[in-house]
Amino acid sequence: MFQANLHCLCMNITLDFPAELDFSSKKRWHLAFATIFCSRAFKIGTSKKTVPFSSHGAAHNPRKVRVSTDTITIDIVQQHPFFSGIDQSSLAKLVKDKSVDKLAHLGGVQGVAASLKSDTTNGISGDPEDVGCRHEAFGSNTYRKPPTKSFFVFVWESFKDPTIIILLLCAALSLGFGIKEHGPKEGWYDGGSIYVAVFLVISVSSISNFRQNRQFDKLSEVSKNIPVEAVRKGRRQQISIFEIVVGDVICLKIGDQVPADGILVEGHSLQVDESSMTGESDHVEINLSRNPFLISGTKVVDGYGMMLVTAVGTNTTWGEMMSEISSDSNEQTPLQERLNKLTSSIGKVGLLVAFLVLVVLLVRYFTGTTKDENGNKEFNGSKTSSDDVINAVVGIVAAALTIVVVAIPEGLPLAVTLTLAYSMKRMMADQAMVRKLSACETMGSATTICTDKTGTLTLNKMTVTKFFLGKEHVKAESNTSISAKVLELFHQGVALNTTGSVFKSSDPRSSFEFTGSPTEKAILSWAVLELNMDMDQIKRNFNILHVEAFNSEKKKSGVLIKNITDGTIHAHWKGAAEMISRMCSHYYDLEGNIKSLEESDKEECDRIIEGMAASSLRYEVRMERVEKIRVMARSSPFDKLLMVQCLRKKGHVVAVTGDGTNDAPALKEADIGLSMGIQGTEVAKESSDIVILDDNFASVATVLKWGRCVYNNIQKFIQFQLTVNVAALVINFVAAVSAGEVPLTAVQLLWVNLIMDTLGALALATEKPTEELMKKKPVGRTEPLITNVMWRNLMAQAFYQIAVLLTLQFKGESIFGVNKRVNDTLIFNTFVLCQVFNEFNARNLEKKNVFEGIHKNKLFVAIIGITLVLQVVMVEFLKKFANTERLNWGQWGICIGFAAASWPIGWLVKCITVPDRPIFSYLRLIADAMPENFQSEVLSGTVDCVSLFLN
Repeated sequence: MFQANLHCLCMNITLDFPAELDFSSKKRWHLAFATIFCSRAFKIGTSKKTVPFSSHGAAHNPRKVRVSTDTITIDIVQQHPFFSGIDQSSLAKLVKDKSVDKLAHLGGVQGVAASLKSDTTNGISGDPEDVGCRHEAFGSNTYRKPPTKSFFVFVWESFKDPTIIILLLCAALSLGFGIKEHGPKEGWYDGGSIYVAVFLVISVSSISNFRQNRQFDKLSEVSKNIPVEAVRKGRRQQISIFEIVVGDVICLKIGDQVPADGILVEGHSLQVDESSMTGESDHVEINLSRNPFLISGTKVVDGYGMMLVTAVGTNTTWGEMMSEISSDSNEQTPLQERLNKLTSSIGKVGLLVAFLVLVVLLVRYFTGTTKDENGNKEFNGSKTSSDDVINAVVGIVAAALTIVVVAIPEGLPLAVTLTLAYSMKRMMADQAMVRKLSACETMGSATTICTDKTGTLTLNKMTVTKFFLGKEHVKAESNTSISAKVLELFHQGVALNTTGSVFKSSDPRSSFEFTGSPTEKAILSWAVLELNMDMDQIKRNFNILHVEAFNSEKKKSGVLIKNITDGTIHAHWKGAAEMISRMCSHYYDLEGNIKSLEESDKEECDRIIEGMAASSLRYEVRMERVEKIRVMARSSPFDKLLMVQCLRKKGHVVAVTGDGTNDAPALKEADIGLSMGIQGTEVAKESSDIVILDDNFASVATVLKWGRCVYNNIQKFIQFQLTVNVAALVINFVAAVSAGEVPLTAVQLLWVNLIMDTLGALALATEKPTEELMKKKPVGRTEPLITNVMWRNLMAQAFYQIAVLLTLQFKGESIFGVNKRVNDTLIFNTFVLCQVFNEFNARNLEKKNVFEGIHKNKLFVAIIGITLVLQVVMVEFLKKFANTERLNWGQWGICIGFAAASWPIGWLVKCITVPDRPIFSYLRLIADAMPENFQSEVLSGTVDCVSLFLN
């Protein structure tokens, strides 16, 4: 109706609310006001001229009504009663447009601060009422989270797994063939059982991935909770980035992330990296005259300053962008990718074996080799009915499908997921937050740890213990011998050439509070407490003309000051001793006398400083010495990066720990970067894979221990899983080829895979790290996933199981005097119990005593108990489901006896020493020693096969 009868009318309506009105109920008032003004629009809608319009008359500047021809647009500007002079949209647009003219129109930084009831020097009050009011008016410094994946998404992803697809296909064929052979009443057992088993596998996998996704969300929240330094009530204090409100005054230094949109209050040599927002790699200078605007999400790369916050959360460009980004935490680690390839390779082997079994069984059947229970040929040419032929072929296909089922190790990816999720949770409890999943497993392979000293190896708590004045060595507390002139100059340099601050409340009982970097706090506390420096008084006596900010390249900072009293100008410098000494021509002695600084004095100073510093090395020399370097003094960011690159070229898996911006290149280049959570800069944290939350170097050792534990637990499960698969595959293959039948049905094998893969993975993947792990040599980059020790253990157990089960298959009925159905149950029960007992052997790859520390792992003991109970239920109560018969006590004893023999076998096998060199590398040596023609024609297939397994 509006569009049919009216010309378009655009109105800007400024809505003010009475102070006593609850701001949360504004939506209803919006609707009321909008309705009133829309109704008034009917009266003036046909007007062609611009008319002044305001909701509260002359109290506000008139807003223009813009007339066009199509629609009515109402632009409602909300103003909180406490901040009536300014609104959120204007503030947000001010920084986004980087408009200096708009800023000047608002009265500059001071005018904006006054409108926000803030102070550029003392900040806001920070009282709960004040903060709450600002939240209501301008929002909080958070942004909308993208919707997290639901549980059904993970279920669907599980259904897309190739392994699950093959199993579902097997289940469908088995169901159809079973009904065809045995009728619908009993023919559904095999196929239906496979469907149930697949359902359980999907459920366990989906639940695990769903919980891991939730855990990643929690870790992400912790990683984003950045501490920032704000000025409230005139005092610098650390607050969470989520607690920042519009009007806050925030302190910025090199390495910080700009936490919100804002305007520069004061700063020196301030430069930011806006590449995260603009894509431009050039650093942008921030100054009061030309570009005072700071954008959320950018990084401070030089200088320092203070900013007034004008927009937070989704009102910033960064917040808008982050609200649209969905984080996918289902990253695939390198180990998971290797295991997926291994699983795929084993699946291909299984398909090949299944095809061979299918061909052999079909040939045996149609050549009359296969006989029934009465000794008659199953196939006798035209005398055999078509139904019998179809039923026989269906049984043969089912036997072949069984081979595929047993060959697929479904538990490998699940085991990695479980152990990584478990270790991440435990590492978080040990003050280490994993930012990248792959860091868990890579840390277990680390061969070299490069650590920054200050803030990493030490706790970042510094104190002044001694100093040099002239050529004299003086203890920190011996300040009485310093002349008044020198002391005055020293006070000026410390108080004015600093990014730190000193706060002392009016309460005489309170102590001083020092803020800034650890070095700044140490010098300030020494000057105030030992040398009686009054920082506020010095700042009142001098004007700062120019500041040269400190960075890792210059290694020095300077300040140019003017004495208000006499107009004299002084420059103060501080930084690396060798940098400052080269700038000096004279020095003061203890009495305050000025003396010349001779070249010999400078050389002596340089010799002391450079005593531990390594000289520059060429590349044929750098690569030779890099592994021998233990301490690298006065190193630049490029030096650290170069060292990491050289170590990696030498084949090392390198971990780097650091906390500063200058550590960021090395942290990013390293295989695993570890940053400090408390004193670490945001640039360092963003470049790292793991954050040490308590800044304690001992936590680095804990991370290393957990990394090795992750790798070791996965190796344990691989050994355990492959033992199951090798044994089952060989047993079914040999039995099918020789006897024309398989002793382990598809349901039984799926049951084995289910309880062994899920419960076995949970039992072995949650083993805690031991001190023995730290005594072993690191794995390194080239170590194969399946070591010689693992091959020795798994092949011994697999051969034993194959020998026992094939003996039962061919001689069990006559040895124990049982019928075929009971004998098949003995085979199934013995096979499962062998895996249960072998699970103890898998707890330690090399130790003979597999029971050591088992009382500490209650989960392992509980899982073993649950597995045994489930197996008893399967054998004794689910006869039709599992195709089993009940066993008496004696028969149970036989099964347990066969299974328990795996313990002494495991003990004996571990007495056999194996070479450290991967066993397949010897095949390469043999191939290299053979004639070239023989290698290319005969061994090419072998080499390809070896490559397949190594990958």
